[in-house]
Amino acid sequence: MSVVRPLDRYVFIEWMKIFLATAIGFPLLLVVIDLTDHLQKYLDQNLPRGDILLSYVYWMPQSLFMAMPAAVLFATVFSIVTFTRHSEITAAKASGVSFYRIIAPIVIGALVAAALDLVVAEVVPITDARRSDLLQEKKVGGGTQRFNFAYAGEFGRVYKAQMLDVSAGTLDKLQIERKGNGPDYPTVLISSQSAAYSPKAKRWTIREGEMHVVSDTLPDLTVSFKSMTDRRMTEQPVDMMARQRSTQEMRYAELTRFIRALERSGGDANVLRVERALKIAIPITCLVIALFGAPLATSTQRGGTAYGIGVSLATTIIFLLMIQLTKAIGGKAIIQPDVAAWLPNAMFAVMGLVLLARVRT
Repeated sequence: MSVVRPLDRYVFIEWMKIFLATAIGFPLLLVVIDLTDHLQKYLDQNLPRGDILLSYVYWMPQSLFMAMPAAVLFATVFSIVTFTRHSEITAAKASGVSFYRIIAPIVIGALVAAALDLVVAEVVPITDARRSDLLQEKKVGGGTQRFNFAYAGEFGRVYKAQMLDVSAGTLDKLQIERKGNGPDYPTVLISSQSAAYSPKAKRWTIREGEMHVVSDTLPDLTVSFKSMTDRRMTEQPVDMMARQRSTQEMRYAELTRFIRALERSGGDANVLRVERALKIAIPITCLVIALFGAPLATSTQRGGTAYGIGVSLATTIIFLLMIQLTKAIGGKAIIQPDVAAWLPNAMFAVMGLVLLARVRT
């Protein structure tokens, strides 16, 4: 006996038609709105028209990331409303198929959408960086140099440098200190003229300096070198700027590393911790919102297009407002940042389970 029934294929295909139309349509609508709003500014900057158009192609993943849960909701509500209006759900129940079995293909579709959104979240930093280059946004503000600073790095290291140049990937007059805690782990001090970072090898080469090993029980050891590498020096040049970068510029792992660096440097990373959690929480919303929307769509037997649009828009607006509230309360540490990020999902999940329990199967 085949696990996939004709009814499953029918429900999945009808759901997928609406999902694809919405998932593509929402980002395109956002592109049109943003282009209308900013086109004159881009033309005043004398940006090539081809670069402007291409920048919006690179903006699509960012738009899709936030639109994916809304697309799942619209597809779920509209398909269930249509099945209800045409008495197809009633006919399926009369044939012995429960409501939970009817929506199983929709849940599978939502899982696929969640997985896709997780992938999109990792692609967004790459496409956003490319868009920023095309729109020449990196030429304004920011700064890529830092002078006379100390930076607390990984593995107990403290870096002090006269100058950091992120663009060149260099450090001048670098000193590295790693405090020890006994004979088997002595204090190490490194003084060097410069250091250069290789993006390809992802490591620093330290040049022209001396390494001092200071032990409590043994004589101090000094070693001179022309060049050396420190496998524990894992920070990238941009990490040492110790300023909050846009979360759109960083993947999950990069954001995690930056949060640690910012906290070691005494910065407040609560907002970034919320943003990091949302990179996973928002894709999982695709599944939660499907479990919420399916029983909600059956709450009226007279549902039509207007009802579907109303329910979907109202739910989307409420969810987006909750995301903004989440960032505020998590950023202020009123509650744990990670808990704040998952709070909207938890609330919708509870409401979805209540609605599912009340559905006549």
